[in-house]
Amino acid sequence: MLMENNIEMNRELNAWQFSGWIFGLVVITIGLLNLFLVHPVPGIAYLLLSLVYLPPANAYIRKKWRFSVPLVVKILLGIVLIMFTLGVSDLGDMIDKL
Repeated sequence: MLMENNIEMNRELNAWQFSGWIFGLVVITIGLLNLFLVHPVPGIAYLLLSLVYLPPANAYIRKKWRFSVPLVVKILLGIVLIMFTLGVSDLGDMIDKL
C-alpha cells in the first residue's frame, strides 16, 4: 500500500517537473527572442523569471534560501507572462506582423 502511494506521488511529481521544464523552456525562448530582437532588459527579465519554472533552479533556490515559489504564484505568473508577451510587448507586435 505504501509503495503504491509512493509510485503515484512520483508520477505526479514527474508530471509537474515535466510541465516546469516545458514552460521554463518557453519562457527562455521568449527571453532570448526579446534579448536579440527587441531589447536586452525584458530579455534578461524573462531569462531570470524562467528560473522559477526550471526544476533544478527551483530545487537550488529551495535548498539555498529555504524558499519555494508556490504553484499558484507560478501559474498566475505564467498567465501574466504570456498575456504580456502576446498583448503588450514589441515581440507580440512582431508576431502579429508575420
